[in-house]
Amino acid sequence: MSPKSKILIAEDEPAVLRLVGSNLKRAGYTVSEVTHGDEVAARVFSWKPALLLLDLMLPGTSGFDLCRKLKSDARTSQMPIIMLTAKAQERDRVRGLELGADDYVTKPFSPRELVLRVQAQLRKLPGHTSADTIQIGEILVDRAQPAAQVGGQPIALTATEFKLLAILMERTGRVQTRNRLLTDVWGYETPIESRTVDIYVTRLRGKLGRAASHLETVHGFGYRFVEHPGK
Repeated sequence: MSPKSKILIAEDEPAVLRLVGSNLKRAGYTVSEVTHGDEVAARVFSWKPALLLLDLMLPGTSGFDLCRKLKSDARTSQMPIIMLTAKAQERDRVRGLELGADDYVTKPFSPRELVLRVQAQLRKLPGHTSADTIQIGEILVDRAQPAAQVGGQPIALTATEFKLLAILMERTGRVQTRNRLLTDVWGYETPIESRTVDIYVTRLRGKLGRAASHLETVHGFGYRFVEHPGK
């Protein structure tokens, strides 16, 4: 069994479990299921799935708390998390993204669309990117690991944050629109949530610390990585 084929579904609605599980299995994935929030972290650490489908309204530990815990742990920070929820309000989507969720799907949803979103997230994992090293100023990204450093010190990035940083660095000096980044980083052919890019850039700046000045906002267009900030 390839580790990249393992999907954990954390969902307490039997009908949704059957629907999601059957479609993922049909697409060639190996599926495991948990129905209580208190079981999720233990299953993640023992079974080591490639991706977690996480219902926000699980009994026990909430999906928000689980996302925060898993994304702040170095062992699971790069594991993609797709949140599943009946909550469609923007504040819930934004909160999930701020906590590190890689995608957000509201119920009811198309099983085919969900499988495509899973595939888009898994394409970002190690093995789907070229193995090379880029260093500009104090920032270094190594696609072969994958790993990132600032001033020789490692920084913990999620898979999406890493891919966003690597793409911006590869295109140093060139403005990247939000729509272009949604396509190249998140794998979408059409824009879905324009604030997604902004939230991730804010999180990335926070992790880059003193080197965050390399990420320049180009108002009305998008973002640009600059080699010499302030010039």
